[in-house]
Amino acid sequence: MQKTSARLLALLSLLQTRRDWPGTALADRLDVSLRTVRRDVDRLRELGYPIAAVKGPDGGYRLGAGTELPPLLFDDEQAVALTIALQIAATTAGSGLAEPTARALNTVRQVMPSRLRHRIDALRITAVERPTTQPAVPVDGDVLLAISAAVHAHEILRFDYGTETMDRPPRRVEPHHVIFRDTRWYLVAWDLDRQDWRTFRADRIRLRTPNGPRFSPRELPGGDVATYVTSTFRGSSDASGNWPCQGSVILHLPAATVALHTRDGVVEEISPDRCKLTLGSWSWPSLAAAVARYDADFEVVGPAELTQAFAQLAHRFSRSAAEPTPSAVSTSADFCRPSSDQPR
Repeated sequence: MQKTSARLLALLSLLQTRRDWPGTALADRLDVSLRTVRRDVDRLRELGYPIAAVKGPDGGYRLGAGTELPPLLFDDEQAVALTIALQIAATTAGSGLAEPTARALNTVRQVMPSRLRHRIDALRITAVERPTTQPAVPVDGDVLLAISAAVHAHEILRFDYGTETMDRPPRRVEPHHVIFRDTRWYLVAWDLDRQDWRTFRADRIRLRTPNGPRFSPRELPGGDVATYVTSTFRGSSDASGNWPCQGSVILHLPAATVALHTRDGVVEEISPDRCKLTLGSWSWPSLAAAVARYDADFEVVGPAELTQAFAQLAHRFSRSAAEPTPSAVSTSADFCRPSSDQPR
């Protein structure tokens, strides 16, 4: 039979997995008597866990929410998972929660048994995002929590956005998801006044209280938040608008190959060895250069500005290739080879 401390941990884990547990079912899972289950439930209550008795033929128990945080019990796998999550949160820019997250990580570590603390100390994780020119934008942690609470409760949010002032009517939205992308936090919501989906930067939101009434959530375009966010930010430098230049080409490459190396573009298969690629950029020459990096034959679909950009780059490259400087001539192979210690 398990020791009392291990049995309490197992009992607490079971209570967290479903809403109601018959006492007999708990006794069977723990391989103890019903009387022992009652005694262990009383011990957990003494520790501060709000466990309510459920009426029924066999009786039962339900773990509820209390008014204060009781002592937390984790098994080894839960402790490791919690540490990983906290380390990622502590090193994610812009959340406004880095300092309290680091304190929480230190608190968890201090109460761990030595055998587990040694494993955790050897675990060092840092969230490394893809390179971006955008600086990390901090967001008030209280704002994130308030927005998230409204998402969970399905309550209409009222807020001023950006440079809007208090003398204007507030935005009224049905909040659906809080997301983090490229160093910034966003709120995905249905704008009640504009009758359309909108994506708001959380650092520009100034909440008004109280929240509005509850609402029935709508279905996001595409069916899920990942599909919606991908389509919203595709070819866009920000949630507020598209790149100033956007064009399409037919690449003589399989769609699967192009998709593997395309993050913010749209890839559409035309045939097994050809696909249509649509990209955006800040200038037409930079868009043309982005297409050239695929190192394949292509035809321009449009617009005309993209065709002109290719002609401009062709002239520039031809002029540079016609008069190479000595320092520019390489005697090595034509292909770039990464050093052996670089990821491929």
